[in-house]
Amino acid sequence: MSRLLDTGLEQLTAILFKMGEVAERAINVAVQGFLEGKDVGDEVHELSELLVAMTVTAEDKAFDLIVKYQPVASDLRIVNSYMKIAYDMERYGRYAWDISFTHRKLAGCKECVQSRELMDKITEKTLQMVDTSIKALSDNDADMARTLAKTENEVDEIYSAYLDLLSKAPPKTKCLVCNLLVVRYLERIADHATYIGESIIYIATGEKLNLR
Repeated sequence: MSRLLDTGLEQLTAILFKMGEVAERAINVAVQGFLEGKDVGDEVHELSELLVAMTVTAEDKAFDLIVKYQPVASDLRIVNSYMKIAYDMERYGRYAWDISFTHRKLAGCKECVQSRELMDKITEKTLQMVDTSIKALSDNDADMARTLAKTENEVDEIYSAYLDLLSKAPPKTKCLVCNLLVVRYLERIADHATYIGESIIYIATGEKLNLR
């Protein structure tokens, strides 16, 4: 027989899946806007605010489940982990908005992108991590979540290389600051992807693992 708690967990899971779709859309729009020199701030801001509202909904649902059913053991582990994942999804949206806002204020053209090769690499790796974190959540796949550690290390290496590059570039202040902030936001998005991976591993196995 299905428990009422199980029904509530399914509803909470559905909220997180929807958040994943919105978050992935926000990041993709923000990054492509930056790379193509387009102002997509209004759309990204709307998606970011939607994620904030959805986080509140997820938290309310989680607290409701705790109060009504007083879950223990694996059930409590799932609820707590889902609350953390909702926050990480919200941060995806926030950093996407930061990218668009920074681009709007400081750059505004694709010619400002320093080293397209490195920027493309860190963008590809970060979006890959976001996609993996969402798929791992959907499949409750701890092994897939573990793969995030390797990609996150690769993002950190590209981030470091980009900093080295910018330190030697001509002092076009606005473009340099914009590029620095954008790669930093991408690196932080990658970090939050690993946080989600850690939560998935905890849900699936009970193991508290640091992927960073």
